[in-house]
Amino acid sequence: MSLFLAALAVLLLGGLGALAASRSPRAANLLGALGAVLGCAFGGTVALRVLAGEDLPALRAPWRVPYASFHLEVDALSAFFLLPIFGLSALAAVYATGYLRPFGGRRSLGPPWFFTNLLVAGMALVVVARNAILFLVAWEVMSLAAFFLVAWEDEREEVREAGWTYLVATHLGTAFLLALFVLLGREGGSFEFEAFRAGAQPGALFLLALVGFGTKAGFVPLHVWLPEAHPAAPSHASALLSGVMIKTGLYGLVRTVTFLGTPPAWWGWVLVGVGATSGILGVLFAIAQHDLKRLLAYHSVENVGIIALGLGLGSLGWTYGAPWLAAFGLAGALLHVLNHALFKGLLFLGAGSVLHATETREIDRLGGLGKRMPATGVAFLVGAAAITGLPPLNGFVSEFLIFLGALRGGTSSVAGVAVPGLAAIGSLALIGGLAAACFAKAFGVVFLGEPRSGEAARARESGPAMVVPMALLAAACAAIGLFPGLALRIVEPAVREVLPGPDAGWRPAAAAILDRAALAGGGFLVLAAALALLRRALLRRRPVGETVTWDCGYVRPSARMQYSSSSFAQPLTELFGILLRTRKRIVAPRGPFPAGASVATETPDPFRERLYGPAFAAIARGAAALRWIQIGRVHVYVLYVALSLLVLLAWKLG
Repeated sequence: MSLFLAALAVLLLGGLGALAASRSPRAANLLGALGAVLGCAFGGTVALRVLAGEDLPALRAPWRVPYASFHLEVDALSAFFLLPIFGLSALAAVYATGYLRPFGGRRSLGPPWFFTNLLVAGMALVVVARNAILFLVAWEVMSLAAFFLVAWEDEREEVREAGWTYLVATHLGTAFLLALFVLLGREGGSFEFEAFRAGAQPGALFLLALVGFGTKAGFVPLHVWLPEAHPAAPSHASALLSGVMIKTGLYGLVRTVTFLGTPPAWWGWVLVGVGATSGILGVLFAIAQHDLKRLLAYHSVENVGIIALGLGLGSLGWTYGAPWLAAFGLAGALLHVLNHALFKGLLFLGAGSVLHATETREIDRLGGLGKRMPATGVAFLVGAAAITGLPPLNGFVSEFLIFLGALRGGTSSVAGVAVPGLAAIGSLALIGGLAAACFAKAFGVVFLGEPRSGEAARARESGPAMVVPMALLAAACAAIGLFPGLALRIVEPAVREVLPGPDAGWRPAAAAILDRAALAGGGFLVLAAALALLRRALLRRRPVGETVTWDCGYVRPSARMQYSSSSFAQPLTELFGILLRTRKRIVAPRGPFPAGASVATETPDPFRERLYGPAFAAIARGAAALRWIQIGRVHVYVLYVALSLLVLLAWKLG
């Protein structure tokens, strides 16, 4: 554990060094990035050693906090989650040196580096903590560091609102976790994880974990903070929040299930239902967005839904004694955790590169960036293909593994397995089709066609510090897609850690199927590359000219005649209008020679508007009614404290 502690120390020292050097943007960038990369290298080494089979001894040290101990352990499940945490964080740190540089003239770069490194250290500590008090402390450090990153550009009103929305949501989730650990600790007589057991109410404990950890993960309807916070944060932080921080919620849920013993069937049904709902609604709301980073944020909701589908199938396989169903579902879910970190990190870094070059996230003000930013365009295209589950990229591997589990469940003679299995198959098919449509819109409107604004026309490619991390993430997406057997070897130790004695034959069987799919996908890529080279050779000695596309008789075609994000998505938003409730503002043309006309659409989150908005407004009214208690006199407040103590004393004695 000494190397892991060294990783945390280097991360914190790098952040503190950047904070101390705040007056020098160059020094802050150097110290912050150096601490992040070195710390992640140390921590990643620990994770790889454990996944390779090395057994690291746990660290137990006294801690002078009631009921707490400094108890750390890196088992296979923790190591698997450490891999994307440290891997993506190192690349995001390199990217941030280029992304944050333009801010150095008007803002201090010390704070974002300090909170970035603190966020990484907090996430790492969360997944290795083995004491509930230590876990909650690490959870709070992680959450507060993320808050300060979300609210960094606090001069903007929407950023301040996003920060407070996130802060309220994360602490509501923490309240459920506090109740969960109190009940587990009372039942086990200790707050050490090894002492936890289900007791008489495992269902209540599962629901507390589902809400508490699901709030961080972004399950519908607990997701409302996510599409607000991710666009507000700097793009390297958005990649970390979406790529790895929300996965700590999934880690906590999986870890809690290991405390509770064999899950009842209804736990699996709930997870499949939550996964289907989150996946379908997440991608539907993504399609309707006009903000590029907000669109990507809703896709995080979609992908945690896919992971929940896998966890639900794995739970059902565990319940009904179907080891291959359990292994396929859990392995697909865990592998999608890693894959999502790679392609979603890539997409957010790509969106940050677009924002860096154009200073806008509004999709309808972009266009034509593929010619001006070719490296960013190719990287974004790889991420878009991966997130839609196209072979031979990594998203296909994990989604197909979950699909194999669902197919095995759907053909079961047990109705309690067959129905959720068929529901998962239908959900995955619908999610995949809608995701493909959404990213056809996102990539097409942003990178193809002609620029829709001066900002897009003046865009230039980002520097190497931003391009190289994107290239490495794109290569990782392709590597897992082309060599899925290696990815299964990485995830297998974590599956063994969670499931009680999984069938050892599941991995070779899954690898054989996935390798054949990867071979077919790789063959398609080779064929496409060969055709491209052949075309280039045939046209080498022929004159090639460029002109406008067919303009339908218009003499002066312009960028305004291209598909907008709204018009591209209109068939789908109208088809699912009962769920989306998209609002239209139409200015119709008037007269024989109209001066102008316009159509604008807006799709607000209905859970925010109709559930949380009215609830918090009612709480605010109730709090305002009690404002008379706050009269501004210290001696009255002392009286309140004394009365509270008397009431507690009477309750205790009585």
